Amino acid sequence: MAIAPPYLRPLHKSLFPKYPSFSHASPFRPSLHFSSRPFRLTVRASSAVALEQDLRTQATQQNQTVETELFSCPVCYEPLIRKGPPGLNLDTIYRSGFKCKKCNKSYSSKDVFLDLTVTAGLRNYTEVKPVRTELFRSPLVSFLYERGWRQNFNLSGFPGADEEFRMAQEYFKPAEGGTLVDVSCGSGLFSRKFAKSGTYSGVIALDFSENMLRQCNDFIKQDASLLASNIALVRADVSRLPFSSGSIDAVHAGAALHCWPSPSNAIAEISRILRSGGVFVGSTFLRYTSSTPWIIRPFRERVMQSYNYLTEEEIEEVCTNSGLTNFSKKVQRSFIMFSAQKP
Repeated sequence: MAIAPPYLRPLHKSLFPKYPSFSHASPFRPSLHFSSRPFRLTVRASSAVALEQDLRTQATQQNQTVETELFSCPVCYEPLIRKGPPGLNLDTIYRSGFKCKKCNKSYSSKDVFLDLTVTAGLRNYTEVKPVRTELFRSPLVSFLYERGWRQNFNLSGFPGADEEFRMAQEYFKPAEGGTLVDVSCGSGLFSRKFAKSGTYSGVIALDFSENMLRQCNDFIKQDASLLASNIALVRADVSRLPFSSGSIDAVHAGAALHCWPSPSNAIAEISRILRSGGVFVGSTFLRYTSSTPWIIRPFRERVMQSYNYLTEEEIEEVCTNSGLTNFSKKVQRSFIMFSAQKP
């Protein structure tokens, strides 16, 4: 039951506690006369200041601690409690702390990115990833990725970053205005394009490589318009994405599928986090296409064993098996860009 504050309690109880209240029969019971004059409430200055300070404190606390439905614990997938300024950009994420109430595990941006991997904060445990994963954690490869490395993809049929971005935007039309996650973003080549387009309410550049995310941060700092945009850098494992189920509108994976240790697990995770109607767009190298001569296919399979190069049919099958529908694709030599939607 609500308790009235002291200034609303009866005067005989708050000011004259030793005296009984007047009874209805008492001759001393005062009579009340109502006037048509406007009613005035006088509050002492000290009380007004105290009340204002209390309201400010409450407002500050509400702004500093909010439960976010966007980031979730990578262990149990429960939404994280966020303490810090609201917003989805480099500055506010860096100044915020995140904690899972269920696992009692904390996450923070000690570096330029928010680390939401299962191993975040561990000191003694080390985990060896496949060579193709460790390669992109190298500072040298991270530096060279947009300085010649990515441009060589054109030799395999990739149409170039600008055309790939245009193709992806066509696929992402149903997700306009929502939140986009660019998984395995590398140095943020497409993350930055998505953020600058103004098409999405927020863009999350996500990668497992710490050095790729640092390189992405360096590129962002060179563009004043990106510093003010809603883009965040997150370190995470594509097979353990730190988002609640059905919370993301769009997922992009540019030239990434072949690098994943398990494409089927990764696509299943992407399907989990997509909301109904959400769109997944990916591009990768094909092991071979339907037009590749049969005599050459065994040779290509042997040469490409170091990466998970798939065929068109395998990619569609994995997407369908993960609950995605409306599969669409565009193929040019060894390049494929495909799209699938969460029903």
